[in-house]
Amino acid sequence: MKTMIEPFRIKMVEPIRFTVRSERETLLQTAGLNLFRLRAEDVTIDLLTDSGTGAMSSDAWAALVQGDESYAGAKSWYRFEAAVQKIFGFPHVIPTHQGRAAERLFASLLIRPGMVIPNNTHFDTTRANIEVAGGKAIDLPCPEASDLALEAPFKGDMDVAALELLIANVGAHHIPAILLTITNNSGGGQPVSMANIRAVSKLAHFHGIPLYIDACRFAENAYFIQQREAGYQQMPVAEIVQELFAYADGCLMSAKKDAFANIGGFLCTRDAQLAEEWRRLLILTEGFPTYGGLAGRDLEAIAVGLHEVLDENYLRYRIASTGYVAERLHQLGIPAVRPAGGHAVYIDARRFLPHIQPLQYPGQALAVELYLEAGIRTVEVGTVMFGRDAHTGTEQPAKWDLLRLSMPRRVYTQSHMDYVIEAIALVWQRREQIRGLKIVNQPPYLRHFSAQFEWI
Repeated sequence: MKTMIEPFRIKMVEPIRFTVRSERETLLQTAGLNLFRLRAEDVTIDLLTDSGTGAMSSDAWAALVQGDESYAGAKSWYRFEAAVQKIFGFPHVIPTHQGRAAERLFASLLIRPGMVIPNNTHFDTTRANIEVAGGKAIDLPCPEASDLALEAPFKGDMDVAALELLIANVGAHHIPAILLTITNNSGGGQPVSMANIRAVSKLAHFHGIPLYIDACRFAENAYFIQQREAGYQQMPVAEIVQELFAYADGCLMSAKKDAFANIGGFLCTRDAQLAEEWRRLLILTEGFPTYGGLAGRDLEAIAVGLHEVLDENYLRYRIASTGYVAERLHQLGIPAVRPAGGHAVYIDARRFLPHIQPLQYPGQALAVELYLEAGIRTVEVGTVMFGRDAHTGTEQPAKWDLLRLSMPRRVYTQSHMDYVIEAIALVWQRREQIRGLKIVNQPPYLRHFSAQFEWI
């Protein structure tokens, strides 16, 4: 059959509230033109993030009932730990309430002022936690990543030559770890090849530097490897995952992505001493090491979700549904990152709104216009998110200004996506009328979550 269908049936529905443009104008002004500050009930289609917004399966809901809420040594913890160890292969598992808590633990023990953490591209909370600890987050995307329209299979790769040069310049003793984000969220949701993971691992271990993987979307990345990389077409995704993590010394994960959970995360390592130090710190910030800030029912749901996400029927549907939106936009001449990523479609806001300068935040301006047009909430990945130096406070344009349309897992149907495509097309028709923005209030870190804007 040529027709792609969702590999599930819908068992429960949630109503959507519709608003009119005049209402949305008032709501946006009250929110300071920041879509994070809107009430969710005032959003028609919510593509702000794929984090914690997915729909759980009947098996995951059933698992919630089995949640053991014992403070220490709960049965749910052991089921969670076994699932993580089986899939990822790391002996030491530290649970956290979500991914950024794992980042905080990671940074607190490994990073000292002046140290450097390279990545293919750091995401916002990862970068912030490194900077708060006094470190410097360095992005080393591969050369292909700079051409957003280039049809290359693994634009999420790290630039290995640039990594080698960085190690030579700053010294391995100033690099406590190398991070590799799969898929590369801030780089357009692009996958990382097994060859690149292998090369980064070899270089890191030659210099005695541990390699950690940001594993939020590990299953999507593994599916891309199966589909695009020579030698992996006949290998099950679960086996690709095991090989992938065999090259690493540990991982960080938000279970709110590729584990279908509404909350949760974990930090894994092969280093027993480091794991024990992280557990001690965990007790101060998250809770006892057998629950880490999570209820037993959440541990149960994550254990189920980690196995479900390896279903290749689901992954085929997931990647195809995101690709459907990207291809339709491409047919309409709307500039977006090519090829489509796994969890999101990224519109090139600078090419969409070439008359708006980067320091007038074209990505945020486009996000505001799309909400005004049709009640669709998205997020800017660009100069608002990454344009300010956390140490000096100075601002400069980010490498690019993107509008990310994150697809919640198993939530929206094709007709919802057709509505989104139609709305983007309408905004595209009147793009020359859109104005830039200025920031009138902002916090020192992660300003995109709560900054307030005004029209220029």
